[in-house]
Amino acid sequence: MAYIRAYLRASTDDQNASRAREALTSFTIEKGVKVASWYIENASGTKADRTELARLIDDAHPGDVLLVEQVDRLTRLTKGDWDRLKGAIQSAGLRVVSLDLPTSHAALTVGNGDDFTGRMLDAVNAMLLDMLAAVARKDYEDRRRRQAQGIEKAKQDGRYKGRPVNEELHRRVMELREQGFSVRKTADIVGCGASTVQRVMKRAEQPA
Repeated sequence: MAYIRAYLRASTDDQNASRAREALTSFTIEKGVKVASWYIENASGTKADRTELARLIDDAHPGDVLLVEQVDRLTRLTKGDWDRLKGAIQSAGLRVVSLDLPTSHAALTVGNGDDFTGRMLDAVNAMLLDMLAAVARKDYEDRRRRQAQGIEKAKQDGRYKGRPVNEELHRRVMELREQGFSVRKTADIVGCGASTVQRVMKRAEQPA
């Protein structure tokens, strides 16, 4: 029996995955299917090392569905890292279904016994996934370049003040760490990456 495994990735700048979960839930209800398990993490799409995505792949059985809202939730990786991730997904026998890739939706209902349809879907979607993965990476690189240009211009004009500090998040991190929670557990509770917790601790150690 194939299972639908939904993957939600929220970056450190977009910590709330509830909207995406609602979108995926509405989609599966519309299609008359149900999500068997959810995998949620705070991580950048540019990072190849993602704990929950790796756990999803390990849990999967051939024919299971990896459901995402958009392809860029799955990857903003470089080509090399994307090829490795795609290889792991294919080796696990997972079929990717993304809300922004309509041709993938049929994978929700194709039976394991329908080998011809399944192979045709896999071939078409592999090509389209590669294209969307490349677009997602280019979009990320373009935004980073524009951001760097904007910062450089602001510095030249004397207007750059750096990224504003999220004081509420910093306060919560400090409280949890003082209560003895680990870096990873603190990150999970607050809804940020472990690297953010480490930056908060480093900032707190600096003399006033």
